[in-house]
Amino acid sequence: MTIGQERDRPTSAIAGTESPTRPAPLPWKGLGRAVSRWMPKGLYARSLIIIVAPIVLLQAVVAFVFMERHWQQVTARLSQTATQNIAGIIDLYEADHDAITTDQIAALALRRFGLQVSFQPAGPLPPTQPQPFFSLLERTLGEELSRQIGKPFWIDATSDSNLVEVRIQLEDANLRVRVLRSHVYASNSHIFIVWMVVASLILLAVAISFLRNQIRPILELADAAESFGKGRESSEFRPRGAREVRQAAHAFIEMRRRIERQIEQRTTMLAGVSHDLRTILTRFKLELELLEDSPDVEALRSDVDEMQHMLEEYLSFARGDAGEVPELVDVEAIVESLSTDARRSGQQVSASFSGDAMVTVKPVSLKRCLANLVDNACRYGTEARITAVRGDTWLSLIVDDNGPGVPSELRESVFRPFYRLDDARNQDRRGTGLGLSIARDVARGHGGEIQLAESPLGGLRVTVRIPV
Repeated sequence: MTIGQERDRPTSAIAGTESPTRPAPLPWKGLGRAVSRWMPKGLYARSLIIIVAPIVLLQAVVAFVFMERHWQQVTARLSQTATQNIAGIIDLYEADHDAITTDQIAALALRRFGLQVSFQPAGPLPPTQPQPFFSLLERTLGEELSRQIGKPFWIDATSDSNLVEVRIQLEDANLRVRVLRSHVYASNSHIFIVWMVVASLILLAVAISFLRNQIRPILELADAAESFGKGRESSEFRPRGAREVRQAAHAFIEMRRRIERQIEQRTTMLAGVSHDLRTILTRFKLELELLEDSPDVEALRSDVDEMQHMLEEYLSFARGDAGEVPELVDVEAIVESLSTDARRSGQQVSASFSGDAMVTVKPVSLKRCLANLVDNACRYGTEARITAVRGDTWLSLIVDDNGPGVPSELRESVFRPFYRLDDARNQDRRGTGLGLSIARDVARGHGGEIQLAESPLGGLRVTVRIPV
């Protein structure tokens, strides 16, 4: 090793140490992935969250501020006023018993302060009752009684929903005061909360109605693009909605026109090429018929037949399903027709169908797809089986054979045009390597897919799934 090569080696390799470890992922990145996993995937649901989340957050902040500032302050002021009235009654009672009686004090308290006052014999106060978790009234009123009066007291705010009872231990008597809850507690706070909830619901209803009208054009554009991809007509589609959605719709319509124009030009060109080549092949056949029979003439006839077959395969692959309109057909009849034709040719083919047989497909293309699959199954095996199952959302067409099959590592390669297996398939057999390519194009043209797997018969299983 030269000096320059030694210099170029990493430091960790020279020193015999391990390469530096990758930094640990940040915790908020994992949290973001978890949130995105639980978030809805639809645009409508996400847009609703974008609208609903700020409204809910705003209402929560407003409610917190209202509860923290308005509710507590109003309750504190009411409790302070009620405590001042109770303190005034205590001062009046303790000032002079001869000048005013307890009945006069009770009448004065009821007339001026709205307090129901009574004096009971001196004694211990009732035991303290357990308070609820959110006891704003008891806490606030208790603080005011301790601050302004400073005597032992007892509060009952749960026995009666309209009244609050307060007992205060005096030197020679117990003062019992019953006051309306609304005089010491901001009891009308629910009106604000109800109004806030109703206003939020109205805003959400208006937002949802407008949002639905904005999302509908996007869904129509997606449906039109999906229908066009499946080869179905979408003539009722019209650009509508917001300006950006209209721009996307116009771009889609223009793209669809260019693709249709390109397909039409290619179809016209293929029709011309097909006519010219078939004319030449027909002339070859006529010239061969005029010649005397010989091994060379038979070989030439075989070559012409193979050329015609290859030409049909190439044109079918290049033409695809252009120009064919989907229609409601009996798929069971197509399957039975293919199996019957194969049995007439001496092949051992069975067919079965389950479910509703009427499906909207491109009949010519679908029949060409199945014909290629059945032809491959009969060519490389001695037994073939066609199974068709119509479900709620998918039409499954399964072709099994008992041939050599296809290795799992080559199951994607066999879909390439002109690709042929040298080991598993007999290369001397007539074929162009376009059968599976045409089948995949037809399946994808219907919005479906084609898959290869091992067959219960021991060979290859080809499954075509088409949405219905």
